[in-house]
Amino acid sequence: MKGKQYDAVVAMYHDQGHIAVKLVGFSMKPGGKVWDKMSGVNVTVGLPLIRVSVDHGVAFGKAGEGRANPESMVDALKLAIQLSVGKPGDHSRSA
Repeated sequence: MKGKQYDAVVAMYHDQGHIAVKLVGFSMKPGGKVWDKMSGVNVTVGLPLIRVSVDHGVAFGKAGEGRANPESMVDALKLAIQLSVGKPGDHSRSA
């Protein structure tokens, strides 16, 4: 998040959370005219499984062009792995 000041945004609704994340998660290339990347991971809590996703759209306009930035997807996968490990002796997670 902005300057690493915050670790998370908590919101009751998916789209409300995205407003805050997108305000501070996007960065622009030098010169300020072209978006460089979007960084952020969406985590849905309260489910019997781990559910994470990237915090941006599907980028159909970039599909197959080799210009999509995989940063958010990599971050989402890393967080899912981190959450799945849990604490030693924690058997409360169901498969």
